[in-house]
Amino acid sequence: MKLYVPEMSCGHCKSSIGTAIAGLDGAATVEFDMDARKITVATDKTSAEVIDALDVIGFDAEVAD
Repeated sequence: MKLYVPEMSCGHCKSSIGTAIAGLDGAATVEFDMDARKITVATDKTSAEVIDALDVIGFDAEVAD
């Protein structure tokens, strides 16, 4: 799934997001496009579950094209 994370802007953001997703699904993989502020997540969790995990750590996210 691809998600737009508008507030993602630095390495600390990347680390926090990666840790949150790993906590949700330890087998998940995350690719970051910092310039576009998008992430691509390979997981068996739903987009709603991933978005909720990011919301808990203070990042708004939405499904991206």
